[in-house]
Amino acid sequence: MSVGQRLGHLSHVLVILTGAIICGFIAMWIRFPLPWMLGALVFSASVRLMDFDIRVPVQTRQLGQLLVASSVGLSFTPDALRVMGTLAGPMVLAAVLTIILSFFVARALVWMTGVRSDMAILATLPMGPVESAILARKHDVAQGPVIFSQTLRIVLLVVLIPPLIVMVDGSISDPVAVLRGADWNLTGASIVFAFGLAGAMAMKALRLSNPFFLGPLAGAALAAVVGLPVSAYPYIVLAMAQIFLGIWLGAAIDRALFRNAHSFLLGLLVAALILIALCILMGLGLAWMTGQPWQTMILSAAPGSVTEMALTAKILQDGLAVVTAFHIVRIFIIMPFSGKIVAVSLRFMRPAS
Repeated sequence: MSVGQRLGHLSHVLVILTGAIICGFIAMWIRFPLPWMLGALVFSASVRLMDFDIRVPVQTRQLGQLLVASSVGLSFTPDALRVMGTLAGPMVLAAVLTIILSFFVARALVWMTGVRSDMAILATLPMGPVESAILARKHDVAQGPVIFSQTLRIVLLVVLIPPLIVMVDGSISDPVAVLRGADWNLTGASIVFAFGLAGAMAMKALRLSNPFFLGPLAGAALAAVVGLPVSAYPYIVLAMAQIFLGIWLGAAIDRALFRNAHSFLLGLLVAALILIALCILMGLGLAWMTGQPWQTMILSAAPGSVTEMALTAKILQDGLAVVTAFHIVRIFIIMPFSGKIVAVSLRFMRPAS
C-alpha cells in the first residue's frame, strides 16, 4: 500500500470515527443507555445504507470486545461465583429452552415465507453471523439472508432491550453515570488489560469460539479472583470500546443484505421479534423460579448480544456476573454443537417443509 493510499485510509477511518462520536454525543444527550454504541451503530448503518464503504480495521472490533469483556470480568468476585453456582441448573435450562424456542420460530418462518427449512434454522438459532455463515456454506444455503437475520436479531436486541429495561426499571436517571463514575487507577487498569489480552491470545491460539470476548473475560476474572490490585477502566476507554463495537454492528447492515433477503425480509423481522419476545417471557419465568431480579433474568435470557447485555447489567448495578454466566453457558452449549443442532432440527422439520 502506497503512502497516498495509507493516508486516504487513515482519513476514511477518522471520518467514520468522527461521525460515530457525534452520533454518540447525541445519544448521550437524549439519555440513551449504551449511547456510544447505539449512536455509532446508527451512524454506521446509515452510511452503509447510502452505499458508502466503511473500511475500519478488524482490530478495532477485537479491541472493543477485549475492553468490554475484561471490564465485565471484574464482576466475577468469590461472592458472585457462589451465587452463580446455585444457578447452574437454570443456566443450562435457559440454553436448552433457547434452542427449542428457536426451532419453533424457524418452523414459523418456514410457514410465513416458504423458505427452506435449513435456511430458517440457520437464520433463527442464536449464533454469531460468522458462525452461521460457515454452517450455511456447509449446507449449501445462501449466506446473505442468514447473516442478515443473525445481524438483525443482534441489532434489535441492542436497540430494544437496554432502553426498555432502563425505562421500565425507572431507577436510572443517568444511564452512563455508573460507567462514568467508576473508580480507577492506571496500575489496576493496566493489569486488567494485560490479563485480558493474554486470555484473548490464549483462546485464539486454541481456536475457541469468540476468543476476544471469552478470553479477556476469563483473564480479568482470574486477576480479580486471585486478589490482584485490579481496577475499572476510565470511562473514556469504555466509551471508545462502545464506539468500535457500534461501528462494526452497523456496518453489517447494507443494501446487499436487504437485496439478498428481499423476498422474506418481513418474515425475518417478525421471526426475530418473536424469538426476542419468547426469550423475555422465559426470563420472567426464570426470575420467578430463581428469585433473581426480573431485569437480570431478561438480560440473561436474551438470545445473543452478550457484550451489550453485560454492559446494561453494569449500568443497572445488578447481576452483572449472573448475566454474563448465563450467556457463556448458552454460547458453550450452542456453538460447539451447532452443526448437530441444525441436523437434528432438520430431521424434525422435514415433514413441515
